[in-house]
Amino acid sequence: MKINSCPNCGSEKFVKSGIIKDRQRYKCKACNYFFSVNKIGKSIDQYYVNKALQLYLEGLSYREIERILGISHVSILNWVKKYNIKRPYNPDYHPTYKILNAVELSHYFQDTDNLSGAGVVVTELGDKFMLIKWERFRN
Repeated sequence: MKINSCPNCGSEKFVKSGIIKDRQRYKCKACNYFFSVNKIGKSIDQYYVNKALQLYLEGLSYREIERILGISHVSILNWVKKYNIKRPYNPDYHPTYKILNAVELSHYFQDTDNLSGAGVVVTELGDKFMLIKWERFRN
């Protein structure tokens, strides 16, 4: 990453001032401020963040989302905290989900038994589709 100016005062007069933890350090000649190059971290595509939060709101657990998307449950937990997501609590229903390809999805909806009862949500999941259905707990 290229440094253009001091982040403290905006001056373009700075010199190299050593290396700390494999990162170049600089010193501004105008304000004597020390700064270094920002570390480029690994970022996850926003599609997966949105999909993980959507699945969380649909009632899936962190571990279930991890198995589906292949993203750490800790990352999902951090996103939920970061965006302050609260899901509604309803103890009478629990979500069940199936992952189907396009042909299996069309066969699922051709069966009239699957069309009655509780509603379903179909969401895209890469080249497959996720079908989420809420079922009432039986006593």
